[in-house]
Amino acid sequence: MTTEFRRFRKLRYNSKIRDMVRETVLTKNDLIYPLFVTHGENIKKPISSMPAVFQMSIDVLIEECKEVESLGIPAVILFGIPGHKDETGSEAYDDNGIIQQAIRAIKKNVKNLVIIADVCLCEYTSHGHCGVLDGEEILNDESVEIYAKISLSVAKAGADIIAPSDMMDGRVVAIKEILEANGFLNIPIMSYSAKYASAYYGPFREAAEGAPKFGDRKSHQMDIGNSNEALREVTEDVFEGADIVMVKPAGPYLDIIYRVKQELGLPTAAYQVSGEYSMIKAAAKMGWLDEEKIMIESLTGIKRAGADLILTYFAKDVAKYLDKQK
Repeated sequence: MTTEFRRFRKLRYNSKIRDMVRETVLTKNDLIYPLFVTHGENIKKPISSMPAVFQMSIDVLIEECKEVESLGIPAVILFGIPGHKDETGSEAYDDNGIIQQAIRAIKKNVKNLVIIADVCLCEYTSHGHCGVLDGEEILNDESVEIYAKISLSVAKAGADIIAPSDMMDGRVVAIKEILEANGFLNIPIMSYSAKYASAYYGPFREAAEGAPKFGDRKSHQMDIGNSNEALREVTEDVFEGADIVMVKPAGPYLDIIYRVKQELGLPTAAYQVSGEYSMIKAAAKMGWLDEEKIMIESLTGIKRAGADLILTYFAKDVAKYLDKQK
């Protein structure tokens, strides 16, 4: 038999050797855990389309964050369900709004957790859109002014990272300017830079109670067929001052994650969104897939594509899995 070929399987026969040469390794430091917070007390309301995900009142949220911290997950990202909604989403920039209250409470009770404040209006507006309306048109610049106000408010509450998810033009520089003008020089901006108008968001809209009352979000979120546009969007956000850029969703857009990381080299986040999570959960419930194996494979694929940070509803399960592997 000829020996003019290489035996690549040599590095796969032994599990220890496989571990030694593994190129992509998922760690707890990769994880950001999304949480939904609502008004009231002792509330832990299940999300029907997202098994094991809940809307939580602040007292319950604090206990959840303590568990997250104990598992070694470094960060959470907060989404608020307001007590009231209006045309401009005023609770989003109210210094006593639900997110602001939650940030202060977590900071007081949980000492070693990075708190990321998602900044968007869809949960807070009566019409469910991501900005101020003129008829059915979303006004860009007027909306950006509100996003700057929200960012300052959550920074004052103690947020460690600001994460604008609206996809309005110019919001990163507006947020940077208002933060720096008020002395918040060291708060990073994690921009949802390439956020697609995806059908994978369906379960999230139940969780955050932010579905639009009419129309869709295709006038500001990206067309699912576009790749070069994503690079333009991300490059602009970097120019405006974004410290971390994000691609959302993650799984269907691994090519975008790869291009962003390769071409810009900035810390890159990816959001494994509600639909990705719920599909895995549903298939596992039917016995069609091994949930734990698919969870790890899907997240490893996202990291392999170039993501440094992964927002995922599996974060606690991943942390427990990694502990079992020690």
